[in-house]
Amino acid sequence: HLQLVESGGGLVQPGGSLRLSCAASRFTFDYYAIGWFRQAPGKEREGVSCISSSDGSTHSADSVKGRFTISRDNAKDTVLLQMNNLKAEDTAVYYCAADSSSLYKPCVLEKPLYDYWGQGAQVTVFS
Repeated sequence: HLQLVESGGGLVQPGGSLRLSCAASRFTFDYYAIGWFRQAPGKEREGVSCISSSDGSTHSADSVKGRFTISRDNAKDTVLLQMNNLKAEDTAVYYCAADSSSLYKPCVLEKPLYDYWGQGAQVTVFS
């Protein structure tokens, strides 16, 4: 199984920045589209950003466009989520996930497509 481990969560004030990292082990990481999802207390898990397996194209939710940037380094089996200008509503547990079905296709933020999930990283934005 592909194993995913998130790191980089923490506490930050509104307007601050954090960078999340998703490290993968086993299998061929670059065959997978990688997505970041988040789940706030009492809410459903929602898609944040994803990056394709082939050309590195990305897709982000409207709520984070212009503030969050996703990138990948296949040589290091790592995907990063740079989060800037954080807001209180960004507070959630953030999960990275891998999708093996979207090879050579644009990535999509549809939870059922993602086969493997990390354990999550807490991001708290407080004032």
